[in-house]
Amino acid sequence: MQVIRKLRHILFEPVDIAPLVFFRVAFGAVMLWEVWRYFEHTRVERYYIEPTFFFPYFGFDWLHPLPGDGMIWLFYGLGLLSLAILLGIFYRVSMVMFWLGFTYVFLLDKAQYLNHFYLVSLISFLMIFIPAHRAASVDARWRPAIRASSAPTWSLWLLRGQMGIVYFYGGIAKINPDWLAGQPLRKWLAERTDFPFIGQWFTEEWMVYLFSYGGLLFDLFIVPLILWRRTRIPALVLALFFHLSNARLFNIGIFPWFAIAITLLYLPPHWFRWWGRTSSDATQSPAYTSHRRWILAGIAFYGAVQVLLPLRHWLYPGDPSWTEEGHLYSWHMRLREKDGYINFFANDPANGTIWPITGEAYLTARQFNEMTDNPQMILHFAHHLADQHQADHGDIGVHVWAMISLNSRAPQLLLDPTADLTAQSDTLLPANWILPLVQRPYPHEPVPALLISRRQHDSLLLINITHRTFPLYRLSLETGDLLLAEKAFGADELLPGECLLAHTESADLMAIVAPCNEAGARISIPSEWLTEPLMVRTGSGASVCSGPACVVVDEGGD
Repeated sequence: MQVIRKLRHILFEPVDIAPLVFFRVAFGAVMLWEVWRYFEHTRVERYYIEPTFFFPYFGFDWLHPLPGDGMIWLFYGLGLLSLAILLGIFYRVSMVMFWLGFTYVFLLDKAQYLNHFYLVSLISFLMIFIPAHRAASVDARWRPAIRASSAPTWSLWLLRGQMGIVYFYGGIAKINPDWLAGQPLRKWLAERTDFPFIGQWFTEEWMVYLFSYGGLLFDLFIVPLILWRRTRIPALVLALFFHLSNARLFNIGIFPWFAIAITLLYLPPHWFRWWGRTSSDATQSPAYTSHRRWILAGIAFYGAVQVLLPLRHWLYPGDPSWTEEGHLYSWHMRLREKDGYINFFANDPANGTIWPITGEAYLTARQFNEMTDNPQMILHFAHHLADQHQADHGDIGVHVWAMISLNSRAPQLLLDPTADLTAQSDTLLPANWILPLVQRPYPHEPVPALLISRRQHDSLLLINITHRTFPLYRLSLETGDLLLAEKAFGADELLPGECLLAHTESADLMAIVAPCNEAGARISIPSEWLTEPLMVRTGSGASVCSGPACVVVDEGGD
């Protein structure tokens, strides 16, 4: 309790208001620049007026863009609000309206998600409660009663703490096999050998690992290094180099400049006082004492959410860079690059007809590229496709063949192609229609993998989900007294893009090979194969396959 009382006392001690004023001006200037960039590159029209479909965030599917030229006027309004924040004009009202307007735009389309836009939304919310307008502002000039040269310490540490969370979780997220092996930085650096002075070494392995491990250590330790007086100056120089290098290397918009502005807040407050010496009331904190309990409760609640939310991906199986489950809002920045292609197929359950759908016809190029490797966005789009075809075909099913490579791994299917996505719901629960990542990190050889699915038409399908041939001569499936093995498959191997369709012929269980998009006919299959766990044996050993689908890998052996 004594520690808590001491902490409460420290949080309400007065601190020079200068860094808050600096950040208010920097925030307004950066956001005014961002609004200008949206108009300069016609992003308002391309992102929010031209598209006919938008990818909703969970729980926000009721949000829609303003009709007509409404989005253009909204961005004009955000520009004016940014200027008002910069100058400190009607600061509180301007901050509330900016937060609402910017967060509304942020939540309109998941295809436009950027970590730094999420950060801007959080910071603009915090700025509502921070008295950054009590000095060097139009408000302070118009209303002398609100003037102050100090602010409560918690107002400065709210901003510091938020950026500290971004840095820390960004560093923790980099402690993964891909990043430690230099992926995906190896590919990105090789594409930027035109970088001034040091770009000539970007294809060297030592440079790849210098950037990889240097970025990890930077994120983990830059905050304490700037706070510590002995390392402050070199750490500040390092932070400036880091963010300016990112601005030159990557197309990440305002983030480097926004991050520099927040990072400077870790410097001693008196460093920011450029308009004169601190007046005699510097020890007088603004009148927040009557609301201490509410302020502390709000800080504790907000801090708990920000600490716990980035950890939620541990509640999901698999790598969040692959499944995307728990990936948003977790500060997993620049960790992944996915390449591949996606094909959509519709099927009419009434007559078994299957036909391809051109997904690009319904989305902008940016939306389609962002969706290609994102399971949740693919799910939303599948439901949209079903709605678009309902007038002509009634209720249809939508299936996806998405062959994706993560961080230069060998490609594999991202989703179960036998799963009808129109029958799946968008929930916070783990999705069993997302296939596990079985390909090993670069530079390992491709792993042959087989999907055993019991989803489609009461049938048992074995699907090669990789670009490598799967050896069938080492595979056997059994449940109870039923066995499918060796010659029953009718082939020694399953080529990429092929499926095995199991069926009964007389008393024996047999299988036929067919292209995956043609394996849709209803067949007769013993119920044990559809309900009971399967014992799967390959050259790598034995495992039990239960549920609607599972993935089996074969890495050799006898």
